[in-house]
Amino acid sequence: MAEVSFPSQVLRGCGIDVHLKVVVATIKGEGIRKETRSFDTFTSSLTELKEWLLQNGITHVAMESTGVYWKPVYRVLEDAIPNVWIVNARHIKNVPGHKTDKMDSEWICKLLLAGLLKPSYIPPKEQRQLRDLTRYRNKLIQHVSSEKNRIMRILEDCNIKLSSVVSNTSGTTATKLIDWLCEGKFITLQDVESIYHGKMSATPEELLKACTGFVESHHVYMLQMIRRDIDQTTVLIGELGAKIREVLSKYDNAIELLKEIPGFSDKVVEDLVAEIGFDMSKFPSEKHLVSWAGICPGNNESAGKKKAEELPTETNK
Repeated sequence: MAEVSFPSQVLRGCGIDVHLKVVVATIKGEGIRKETRSFDTFTSSLTELKEWLLQNGITHVAMESTGVYWKPVYRVLEDAIPNVWIVNARHIKNVPGHKTDKMDSEWICKLLLAGLLKPSYIPPKEQRQLRDLTRYRNKLIQHVSSEKNRIMRILEDCNIKLSSVVSNTSGTTATKLIDWLCEGKFITLQDVESIYHGKMSATPEELLKACTGFVESHHVYMLQMIRRDIDQTTVLIGELGAKIREVLSKYDNAIELLKEIPGFSDKVVEDLVAEIGFDMSKFPSEKHLVSWAGICPGNNESAGKKKAEELPTETNK
């Protein structure tokens, strides 16, 4: 069967098939012969890959977004090769039954040279690093919230019914009562009255009943360990916040303008900038932006019937 050929849109290109332990690269184009080489994924081997591509005058590199394996390859090549493209794996799917690492890299190279690939948007290095900070901070905030819920579950196990008489267990009065319970303190009516305020719907007597249960030494130990974890994590969250503000200090004017939007707190603005950056020219329209962010509803219709939609992934982000 005759080989399918396409008119060249890229003069010299490279297709890379990325794996955990090895990357397979195929180069092809005007003035160079087609060649395929395999490289380990160690930094020294990836540097050899970069030098090989530079020696052959490669201007475009394409590889599929395979898990996180593409990231070290991208990091090595992004400052050396003018165009390093990360493409959606579904756009370069090869013919089933005829699949090898060498053939995959050749197929990616062929599609690249023919201009049939569309690069995914990869934020600049500074934004990627900022995003690492904000996403880790969000994980720690979620952890603190989870540990606070764990405290409430332990208190319920002790038949402490505080959540039944107060609307917000994070309020000043409820927090102080929980602190005393975590310390193993026997709470009296005088204790409750000393921190009680008139805006509460529950009476001091009801609060005292809710705080009377079966708190044993085991529960006190568990509660104290959880509180220590929360306190330590809160310190880390504060340090991350300081680092994020330091990174964004050069954009103070833009940050202050974004804070004027109703409902946008400091954290919301920092997270927003980390996710989408300041350069909106990368997104031709608001539809492209929400699609890249993974919050755009999709359509999957065939023969007049709508099928279940697949959840968006963050492979290319």
